[in-house]
Amino acid sequence: MPEITSLADGQENVVWNARIPDGGQASRLPLHVKAGTYLAGKLIDPAAGATLDLIDAEGRHLRRLASEKTGQLAFYLLVPEGAAYLAAMGPSSGLAIEISRNLVPDQPRQESNSSSFLSPRMAALSQTLAEGGSTTTFWEEAARSGTPLVEQGKDGEPVITFLYRGAADGVRILGAPSSDHDPMMRLGQSDVWYRSYSVPPDTRLSYRLAPDVPAVPGSFWERRVAILATAQEDPLNRHPWPEDGIDVYARKSKLELPEAPAQPYVAERQDVAKGTLEEFTFTSLTLENSRKITLYRPADFDPADPLTLLLVTFDGKAYQTDIPVPVILDNMQADRALPQTAAILISNPDMETRSRELPGNPEFARVVAQEILPEALSRLGLTASPERTVLAGSSFGGIASTRTALAYPEVFGNVISLSGSYWWSPAGTPVTDQEYTARQVADAPRAPVRVFLTAGLFESGQKSSPDILSTNRHLRTVMKAKGYDVRLREYAASHDYLYWRGALSDGLEALFPDHGTHD
Repeated sequence: MPEITSLADGQENVVWNARIPDGGQASRLPLHVKAGTYLAGKLIDPAAGATLDLIDAEGRHLRRLASEKTGQLAFYLLVPEGAAYLAAMGPSSGLAIEISRNLVPDQPRQESNSSSFLSPRMAALSQTLAEGGSTTTFWEEAARSGTPLVEQGKDGEPVITFLYRGAADGVRILGAPSSDHDPMMRLGQSDVWYRSYSVPPDTRLSYRLAPDVPAVPGSFWERRVAILATAQEDPLNRHPWPEDGIDVYARKSKLELPEAPAQPYVAERQDVAKGTLEEFTFTSLTLENSRKITLYRPADFDPADPLTLLLVTFDGKAYQTDIPVPVILDNMQADRALPQTAAILISNPDMETRSRELPGNPEFARVVAQEILPEALSRLGLTASPERTVLAGSSFGGIASTRTALAYPEVFGNVISLSGSYWWSPAGTPVTDQEYTARQVADAPRAPVRVFLTAGLFESGQKSSPDILSTNRHLRTVMKAKGYDVRLREYAASHDYLYWRGALSDGLEALFPDHGTHD
């Protein structure tokens, strides 16, 4: 691919080799593209601390596009007015950014009105507009109360209503109480876009609103990820997550109803002794790649303590940010909810590799059990027993935790699977065996592994295809029939790190209720 010095309309499949000047200044790629252009790209093999931002001609920050720290390397962008440069920061050796899509997409208008309302407030506003009134008072009230609106429905269940003001061509919800990127409806010809749901009173979810999502050509996946080009926090929601996100695109919005289960360990506390982190690079000749491994040692770590627990997780970057494992373990040990616990956090080289390795790659499972774990244990100075070792993950990491533990029960005796993707099956699997993992469990001898499964009530899909909720329920049933110590906890949630961060500690407490601390 040729190196480029500026990006012009229509350039695709090109690489910008960003040479980072001394002194920490950003290397800039001028954007000679129209406002409304859709760009898709990624950082290639970035070193620690590398970031990619969108800035204006004066160097003012507009948007964080990619960051090595969070593991978010791919980016999708609808170029706004005033955008002038891509600004790359990283080590002095530089880094590469590949631009794979560069086009001006269509913007089909989303006409979506409704004459029936779950929300009493939306029904009243519709009547106001029909009588010649305006939306001014409604928006003033929404700004004061915050969004989503929460009301009581006719059946007594809460009704939540997402709101967005003034989109031109439509709004989609990323993280709605469904399994899809639900479109919002426009109220008549007003500036109100909305969508209402009846939900359980213990609902917890995070979401973003995506106005005017570009309609891009390409595969199903290319069209689907285009929502990330405009997805941003809800401007009227008062609960951003994470609170320190650098811009509106780096933050989600939280909804936690009063009966949502407690998450007592996720907030950092100043009065709690902090563990330490060590990172090293693991290179696999078998997998032909390298990845970061992070080791967590609790405060006053004693590797000779026979009661020590070991937590091993996939998606190591996310399990330090979205799910703050070090903070959770610090707090659980301080509250004596766990004995001394160490952790090994296994990161992915990139998202494409994650999709190839985690769901069902036997070579990856072998490398984890027979190569990564022994090296990490050696560095920790720890001898781990399978009975006190937990393998945990979410989504593809959830199915990987179960499948790896079942393949190597002499290493991993416990599993925490958060919204595991048990709908997955290898290419060519017969339609009658699409729930591949459940079939393998049914056909194999029982392994000495205890399993804690979770799934979100909103993770139900279309009737014609398996979904996370139904496949977790089925796996639980199959494992129980085989005699496994297995439990499934369901949450009023979506496919969401916001619920997973609490479910992780729920799983640890469920697996080790009598943890044997030194009283």
